[in-house]
Amino acid sequence: MKSSSIRLGVDIGGTFTDVVLEKDSASFSTKVLTTYAAPENAIIDGMHQVCVKASITPDQIDQIIHGTTLATNALIERRGAKTALITTQGFRDVIEMRTESRFEQYDLNLTLPEPLLPRQRRYTLTERVDARGDVLIPLDRAEVERLAESIADAGYQSVAVGLIHSYLNDSHERMVREVLAEKLPGVMISLSSEVSPQMREYERFNTVVANAYIKPLMKSYLGRLKGRLRDEGTRCNIFLMHSGGGIISLESAAEFPVRLVESGPAGGAVFAAHIAARYGLNKVLSFDMGGTTAKICLIKNQTPKTSRVFEVARTYRFKKGSGMPISIPVIDMVEIGAGGGSLAHVDAMRQIRVGPESAGSEPGPACYGRGGEKPAVTDADLVLGKLDPDNFAGGSIKLDAQSSATALETHLGDTLEMDATTAAFGLAEVVDENMANAARVHAVENGEDLSDYTMIAFGGAAPLHAGRLCEKLGVDRLLVPPGAGVGSAIGFLRAPFSFEANRSVYMKLSDFDAPKIRALLSDLETEATAFVRTCDAESDILSEFKVYMRYTGQGWEIPIVLSAEQAQNPDAARFQALFEADYAKLFGRTVAGLDIEITVWSVNATTPPETVAPVPTRTGASAAPAQGIRRMFDPMQADYLDTSIVLRKAMAEGSEAQGPAAITEDETTIIVPPNRRAICQPDGCIDITVKG
Repeated sequence: MKSSSIRLGVDIGGTFTDVVLEKDSASFSTKVLTTYAAPENAIIDGMHQVCVKASITPDQIDQIIHGTTLATNALIERRGAKTALITTQGFRDVIEMRTESRFEQYDLNLTLPEPLLPRQRRYTLTERVDARGDVLIPLDRAEVERLAESIADAGYQSVAVGLIHSYLNDSHERMVREVLAEKLPGVMISLSSEVSPQMREYERFNTVVANAYIKPLMKSYLGRLKGRLRDEGTRCNIFLMHSGGGIISLESAAEFPVRLVESGPAGGAVFAAHIAARYGLNKVLSFDMGGTTAKICLIKNQTPKTSRVFEVARTYRFKKGSGMPISIPVIDMVEIGAGGGSLAHVDAMRQIRVGPESAGSEPGPACYGRGGEKPAVTDADLVLGKLDPDNFAGGSIKLDAQSSATALETHLGDTLEMDATTAAFGLAEVVDENMANAARVHAVENGEDLSDYTMIAFGGAAPLHAGRLCEKLGVDRLLVPPGAGVGSAIGFLRAPFSFEANRSVYMKLSDFDAPKIRALLSDLETEATAFVRTCDAESDILSEFKVYMRYTGQGWEIPIVLSAEQAQNPDAARFQALFEADYAKLFGRTVAGLDIEITVWSVNATTPPETVAPVPTRTGASAAPAQGIRRMFDPMQADYLDTSIVLRKAMAEGSEAQGPAAITEDETTIIVPPNRRAICQPDGCIDITVKG
């Protein structure tokens, strides 16, 4: 992409749609309320606003990169298409039986989440492929044709096909698609061998069902968006951010929409990794808090941690195992229902609970004056003095503090015998502790000590709460980058074009077959590269090779990274040495006498990362000019303090704001606790550290 290009990044969130336009070295951004009925309306509105700021017209935009929570919301809210699942006879109930795991071991009345499709929408075929890919029972085409008639009579919009061991031999799934395409030309079809060609039928079936479930919705939305943008004069390519932290074409996204499920949060992690690289930070805690959710991600050596499986819509206290598993490449993060719009209530134990229900943008928190009656996190922040009611979202939304106080007293205070301030304090502490606890658990699961980490905060609500989170977690340094309020949208513009292809082929090291491995990795590299070429026909493409290995008999595997030379010249002894080194690092020792096996092979093709210029850090040289004083509640002292108000755009390089302070900008407000100070670095980052 030429340096003079004009690029637009768009992130649709649960409350706000963030739009960022980069023209040469300048950046222009805005936040508009998400329009649920037609999300593309908010995009068009935001695009025109930033084009006016940049003094350009939409037809001058060279590239648009988009991320959205629409796919996630459709799965959580069960708003997808009427979908059928076709599977192997005897496996109809796999997505309902789940696995043997219990996410709450001692709850005798445990209620498992309902599968995405009820039993009457799940159909079977008489066929069987074994674990080596050999056909045991051939598929009868006439049986598929009869089933196609039943599906036509039922009026399905989309069909998921998940047959046993199809990741090794997809001939039966392809036959099903061929027949359905012939008999039901208007029905969308998803094959598990294409969506998620990996072992473990529960995860694979769930993934292909989820893809089919949201495919009509996302295909319709992406088509409408493309049409609306063309009507506005744009003629550039439109790309989508995927869950793994890269960019894919609009056509690929429409075919595999399940890969968009974590696209917004992935952009945030890429944004934080970019900041980490500029500051040479190898241990970063990324904290992204928007209107609906908070996302926390560990970034080591300037690279976000990735995974092959994650869960959507956890139903039991955000516990692992209580959600819907999606088996695709994804940036590994913890996501909880804690955002500016998250609603609070008092439970049966007379305790304040916050989220996961959110006021969103329609009607929004009580202070928006759009019909919301329940107290949200934003209402608490307003009552505690963190927000200026006349300058929220750059003054585009006027906040009503009295409505916030009334909502807090009615729904929390009257029950708990609290005034509005105490109820707001309690709400804020609960949501901050929820996020801090999520960060602690995520760190423990990854064997990390957060006291060694630097936090990078972004998203509309994160800078309001990040200082308090650092106090709770013992994190000494906090960075709030420029454009923090629209961080995920900026992250889209920093992401490379990439696609990860993976496949399950079971192999023990005792049966190591070097020619087969070489051919397999070469095929995966070709597949991944082809997807990237649909986005970028000219740039160099780098290939990242990975295998997932375990001791024979273990239930899960660990990722092992291979160099290009090791992938082209595979050697059993080298594979074993790499596995044992990583295994010992994770678990403290290796296991003698057990064979080692490989279950999944993966190749990620990506364009080269953007060159990052290091930032020389500055110490405070002068005091930042204060624009006034506002009374703000400090949780450490449980009282209101006189707090300096500083405009972020008025902070020059090296200028310093001593806490307590509120550093304000159009998209967010940074709260500097009394025991910390903030220094403006050369790139505009606000660097917050403990005094002394």
